Amino acid sequence: MVNRMIAANLTHRPIRSLISIVAIALEVTLILMIVGLSLGILNDSKQRQAGIGADVIVMPPGSSFIVGLTGAPMSIKVGDIVAKLPHVSVVAPVVTNVSASGALEVIAGIDLDTYQKLGPFRFLQGGPFQGPYDALVDDLFARSKRIKVGDSLEILDHAFRVAGIVEHGKGARKFVPIGTMQDLIGAKDKASVLYLKLDNPANADQVVDEIKHVPGMEHYQAVSMAYYLSMMTPSNTPGLLSFITVVIAISLIIGFLVIFQAMYTAVMERTREIGILKALGASKLYIVNVILRETTLLALLGIVVGVIFSLVARIGLRHKLPLLQVDYSAEWMIRATVIAIGGALLGALYPAYKAAQKDPIDALAYE
Repeated sequence: MVNRMIAANLTHRPIRSLISIVAIALEVTLILMIVGLSLGILNDSKQRQAGIGADVIVMPPGSSFIVGLTGAPMSIKVGDIVAKLPHVSVVAPVVTNVSASGALEVIAGIDLDTYQKLGPFRFLQGGPFQGPYDALVDDLFARSKRIKVGDSLEILDHAFRVAGIVEHGKGARKFVPIGTMQDLIGAKDKASVLYLKLDNPANADQVVDEIKHVPGMEHYQAVSMAYYLSMMTPSNTPGLLSFITVVIAISLIIGFLVIFQAMYTAVMERTREIGILKALGASKLYIVNVILRETTLLALLGIVVGVIFSLVARIGLRHKLPLLQVDYSAEWMIRATVIAIGGALLGALYPAYKAAQKDPIDALAYE
């Protein structure tokens, strides 16, 4: 009986109910999309670092935790030192540079021979560098920009020929010869990071300890790839956790205000109906229960619509912007559901209290 009454209340004023549902749907969509984009970018970077195939990373003293933001302050000769250590099979120096031309991206200058020994590229089209101004791009970048082998591509204000298109997941999305990168950024004989391949990945911690005991290398950042990947989380990424918290707070406020306005207006419009219920013996708790159950139903409908919106948006982004990764997880869907229902119930508490406090005689006399 109560459920039928709640359904009738919602259908009696369809526009207001629809606005409430859409507002909650937008709240859920905002949480899932912003969080999904943030985590997608982070996890994409994590997967690409893992795909390089290295067992140990060596970075210069005081370098950023995020590979690519350091520049090239380390002598490439450091690679000769660590190459002499036991268990080190391959040392691959890489020069990275952040480009903000169009979109923020990390471009890698690589020594193709050593980089391939970490984990070989899978060429989908074309092949290796043929000259100093050749470049390799991954398939996602090529698809997003409709690039083919032989096309000209501007990198760091210079024209490069696309020599090959490789499968994504090997660190950067654009690769150029290390010597060319060093010349372009004025970092001759320098490197940003050294990737080490070991005879056995189980020896990673031992090699890291040996590097730190090499005279002159005490302050270099040497970590195992497993540890490095474990540190790539929102809490360890500067500003990301705060950004997500702000987005959730804004979404919660939106849900609270919308439901507060909708339910407060509904209570004012139903003064006479509430008086009838009280005259029939309805308790204050019963009135509060009706208001909160109606709110919960609105919130649940909004959540379902919001999840559908976000899934459709994710498919659209993948089609239009393949470089943008959106990660959805059951955990964040549950969190978004709890946040939306919590915000809605908070917004309905005062209207429910006002409804429960109405005097039945005054309510029956209300016109």
